Amino acid sequence: MPLTSSPATSSPEQPRFFGWNVVAATFILASFGWGVGFYGPPIFLYAVVARTGWPVEMVSAAVTLHFLTGAVVVANLPKLYRRLGVPQVTFLGAVLLATGTFGWAVVAQPWQVFAAACASGAGWVAMGAAAVNALIAPWFVQRRPAALSMAYNGASLGGVIFSPLWITLIAAVGFAGAALAVGSVMLAVVAALSLLVFSRTPHSMGQSPDGHTSLTLARKISPAASLGAQSLWRNRRFLTLAAGMMLGLFAQIGLLAHLFSLLVPVMGEAAAGLAMGAATLAAIAGRSAVGWLMPATADRRLVACLSYGVQLLGSLLFILAAGQTGPWLVLGIALFGLGIGNATSLPPLIAQTEFAPEDTARVVPLIVAIGQAGYAFAPVSFGLLRSESVADFLGATAGSAALFGLAAVIQLAAIICFLAGRRQALPT
Repeated sequence: MPLTSSPATSSPEQPRFFGWNVVAATFILASFGWGVGFYGPPIFLYAVVARTGWPVEMVSAAVTLHFLTGAVVVANLPKLYRRLGVPQVTFLGAVLLATGTFGWAVVAQPWQVFAAACASGAGWVAMGAAAVNALIAPWFVQRRPAALSMAYNGASLGGVIFSPLWITLIAAVGFAGAALAVGSVMLAVVAALSLLVFSRTPHSMGQSPDGHTSLTLARKISPAASLGAQSLWRNRRFLTLAAGMMLGLFAQIGLLAHLFSLLVPVMGEAAAGLAMGAATLAAIAGRSAVGWLMPATADRRLVACLSYGVQLLGSLLFILAAGQTGPWLVLGIALFGLGIGNATSLPPLIAQTEFAPEDTARVVPLIVAIGQAGYAFAPVSFGLLRSESVADFLGATAGSAALFGLAAVIQLAAIICFLAGRRQALPT
């Protein structure tokens, strides 16, 4: 990951552009945020049930609460940033996430797991999608797609690293020891990043976004006038963007939650694990390709539709594979994986082109909050199609096909939402 600007944006008389340092730091932040706060809870659920014997449904409800609490907090991130400051909120999020994670590990009463879920859910969003966008936005306008794609790839790396790391550490030192070790390292790293990197702004360093004076370009990329006092809830662009992101994430998270267990009977545990890793690598490739190759003037809603269309095709190929290993299944995994990263990174980039900068600062946390509140219920909703009653009625293979079909239908609905917002040339 480059930490310096290109020769075109620096000279012997000028300090090197600090924005790429921010990207590198945000990449690390996202790795911890997603690795602990997003990929961690499914493992926490397993560890808590194994240690306490509590019902899976009850602990699953705590996981849902984790994400719902995060949705409430992320919607209020702009207020917290204005009141406390970005670096302070970022470190506070790490403290809450570490505290909540340790709480998951030591709970002795059922109510305690819900208290831990509130702490971990409130904390991880300060290191999640809206936070990444808030940290990157002041430093990049023209090159924001590339910068965001690089930073968001930390989220995918977090899944690759932390999912097996949690399992290994819990087996070696127990859940409490694992939570203490990961939490301590996370706090030390985030404290250093907040102090040394996130406390800097372009203004404080005498630099401009993208490493040059880009006011004219900023106006070109963000042509919309400020909404002022107008409510976002009456704005068609906002509503279709929020709905499209929520539907896309609902289908994605719902399918991801069950994909591994669906692949195991077909491929075996080892191959299924490799397949999930391959989907993550495809996510990094897809996000990076869009970030670096998408022109600044591209219609980003159409790019989002193309990304969801690729995922939709992947869902249909899962049905075509009919529970058998082979080229259709492999291609389905690859196509579905290619769109995973863009479901998170493209909506903020769409907001950048359709809203004035002061409105974008409100829009991005809100669409992330709406998306998170929606996908919190995705695993259980998709799980209903795998229930015994549905399996008895449709058959196991038909139940899996129905699950993939539901994902495809929801992905199509997301595409329709993005297209519906595109039809309107001016803000309402």
